[in-house]
Amino acid sequence: MAVSAPHPVQEFFSIGEVCQLTDLKPHVLRYWESQFRFLNPAKNRSGNRVYQRREIELIMLVKHLLYTEKYTIEGARQKIEQYRRSGELKPEARRALATETVKDLRAELKSVLAILEGTTPPHAGAR
Repeated sequence: MAVSAPHPVQEFFSIGEVCQLTDLKPHVLRYWESQFRFLNPAKNRSGNRVYQRREIELIMLVKHLLYTEKYTIEGARQKIEQYRRSGELKPEARRALATETVKDLRAELKSVLAILEGTTPPHAGAR
């Protein structure tokens, strides 16, 4: 029995891919980069931002703190610093990624269900 090689894991993501993954607009990501010094993606030879998985997790943590937990920018900065000092930053970022992903999936499923039930016009739930 042949063992199949694992699928390669994507290491770097463009700003467009990050926008799709996080459901955020490019100007929001750029603004957050100016407000959170740990969001500092590298740039490729063309000068385009390239994000790593770790940065996407941190972006999702910021999104979770600002949009779900309703922190201010300063409050989110302090909370993230608190996580960093206590060694909880990575687990909290992963937890936020999971929470936000589930929240987004739930919203998508609700819009699909509304379309199937005929309570929403087909394009009302689409982005």
